[in-house]
Amino acid sequence: MSGGVLFEFVQMGQVMRVAAIDEVTGTEVFVITPVSATRLQMERVALAKLRRKLGEPEPPPPPPTGRYA
Repeated sequence: MSGGVLFEFVQMGQVMRVAAIDEVTGTEVFVITPVSATRLQMERVALAKLRRKLGEPEPPPPPPTGRYA
């Protein structure tokens, strides 16, 4: 995605409808998440779905932090 992504949040009872829209192409996807999820979690899920639809590769996960016992 060369441009930005717009997010729209609409609460419907105990779920949130999150739309992700690519500014350049106008491509839109939406996901349904629980309202208990954080805004960042909702955006990540919607963005991942938008990337899949646009055929973009997923970025690698961040390296683990902390120590293992």
